[in-house]
Amino acid sequence: MEQQTSKFIEFKPKFIERYSKLTDWEEFKKISLSFLRRSIRVNTLKISIKELKQRLENKWDLEQIHWCKEGFWIEHSKKERRDIGNLIEHSLGYFYIQEAASMIPPIVLEPKPDDIILDIAASPGSKTTQIAQYMQNKGILIANDYTYERMKPLSINLQRCGVTNAAITLMEGQWFKKSGIEFDKVLVDAPCSGTGTIRKSLKTIGIWNPDMVRRLSITQKQLIETGFNLLKEGGVLVYSTCSLEPEENEEVVSFLINKYENAKLEEIKLNLKKSYAILEFENKKYNEEIKKCLRIWPQDNDTEGFFVAKIKKS
Repeated sequence: MEQQTSKFIEFKPKFIERYSKLTDWEEFKKISLSFLRRSIRVNTLKISIKELKQRLENKWDLEQIHWCKEGFWIEHSKKERRDIGNLIEHSLGYFYIQEAASMIPPIVLEPKPDDIILDIAASPGSKTTQIAQYMQNKGILIANDYTYERMKPLSINLQRCGVTNAAITLMEGQWFKKSGIEFDKVLVDAPCSGTGTIRKSLKTIGIWNPDMVRRLSITQKQLIETGFNLLKEGGVLVYSTCSLEPEENEEVVSFLINKYENAKLEEIKLNLKKSYAILEFENKKYNEEIKKCLRIWPQDNDTEGFFVAKIKKS
């Protein structure tokens, strides 16, 4: 792993104190200051995996991502280029530049062609376009976000990737309660503090503070509850964040399953290394079922940090 310069990077004392309780601090710090491998997801709405590999194989090395058959880590064969976004194949929508761990939530959601699905916080569209390709552009996919500015990248990416089964909506996720629509599946990829993304966004270190985490946790609880209430009986909700904060992850899911008896956590089985979910943090004990959630530290698979939970409405 290439090391980024850490000369002017300082972690806040409270951050160090907190993350020293949650994981091996030195290991976490080392990988958080290392470069993140570039990865892509083949968009099978437009091209087959075999065809895209043939188009790229002369100049680019592709390494299969174990948990996603459409996913590959990508590196220029001579290692002097990193500009994969300038490739004509990217402009044509043949692939999406997407972090490897970010590909997990749509896989866990298991979209089917005849589903009615809501992506409640969809922008910029990485997971939305992935869901659409698993749906084979069939069924109904509602791609929602809450500000006009977030609509721009979402609509551009849906167009570029050839998604035709999606309707874009602009509203606060909580407003869906009044719609009367029942969904087969809901993805709540919640707005979060992003502490799992330090490797690609060092500014996260400076922005982080405990008050922000607590405020986000309130919004996340509203979103997960809204998403769950919009499910049909037997429907599935996937909750995910690129945060490593227990208040934004285990606490949010524990809140839901404690409040709703018909909210049942399902175990997530994927071909990757995962860490134990946090069952207790800062004098708060979470529901024992939380151990079925997927917590991934950056050092587990040399990716971003991620958290994913799969909840069925019984």
